[in-house]
Amino acid sequence: MSSKPAPRGRAARLARLIPAGRARAARTPFVLLVVLLLGGGLLGLLVLNSALSEGSFELDDIQRRTKSLTDEEQALQRDIDAYSAPDALQRRARELGMVPGGDPAFLGPDGTVKGVPSAAPRSAALTGPRAPEALTAVPGTAPATPAASPTTTPASPAATSPAPGGTLRSAPTTPTPGR
Repeated sequence: MSSKPAPRGRAARLARLIPAGRARAARTPFVLLVVLLLGGGLLGLLVLNSALSEGSFELDDIQRRTKSLTDEEQALQRDIDAYSAPDALQRRARELGMVPGGDPAFLGPDGTVKGVPSAAPRSAALTGPRAPEALTAVPGTAPATPAASPTTTPASPAATSPAPGGTLRSAPTTPTPGR
């Protein structure tokens, strides 16, 4: 039948361990395993591709939203810069009836006064705009702001001057008739 000579000795013993015919039944599970692995891999790639596409759309939406919020932030920052510019602050202060102040005095931590305080210059109080009617003084009372009454005089240095020992003292006040 076969033209091959029969193995002898050690080769014969090894030949007995290997089956003589090819097993066709052992090939079927292997083919099924390979098909299942390939199918699972393709399904996994499909799911991964879908997730990446969805993430790409979300990323695009988030980038668009970030750009619009950044533009809004920059517009608000420009508004803040415009309102905090020195000339804009000065204009708004004048509209509110504020005038530049005089020389300040500073109170030290030990209670000493450094510097001599002075009132705002009279010319600055007269050149500012008048206060709105709702803020003007009622007759018989003290004026609300220096700009509201052109007859307001700056405080005298004796009104608030340092007393010996470094504390502030007030000048005696006289009662106003009619109160």
